Amino acid sequence: MTSSTDTATEALETLHTRSVDVLAGFETMVEKAEPAFRPVAERFRSLHQRQIAEIAAMLTAAGRQPDADGSFMSTVNRAVVSVRAFVDEIDADVLGQVQSGEQHVLDAYADALDRPQTPANAARLAEMRQELAVLLAETQASAPLS
Repeated sequence: MTSSTDTATEALETLHTRSVDVLAGFETMVEKAEPAFRPVAERFRSLHQRQIAEIAAMLTAAGRQPDADGSFMSTVNRAVVSVRAFVDEIDADVLGQVQSGEQHVLDAYADALDRPQTPANAARLAEMRQELAVLLAETQASAPLS
């Protein structure tokens, strides 16, 4: 039988993996982005780097070893950004895809928050989810209309 602590930790592992996966795309995006869009990609990269470190610390405190490599989606995200850069520009036009990818991370935050986390972890996870939601809203609001 799986304990509630195990399901909470598994939800943290999923959140960590999804965050690592999207970070892989942003690392490539920062390298290949048009100069005007690079600061946006850098903001997402920085946010995910910081949040991944915090989630990894939560996992370590729970006795788990965080997977720094993510899933197969890390490779897919890098490849998608690289191909896009080869055939088109990495600029504000990618914000729709960013929003879609980040929704998977937001969903993982919601799932982790639905589990019985420690009070400190629950509070910090809620803050981190809000940080990501605010960044998404800010970048969408500043995107040029197509």
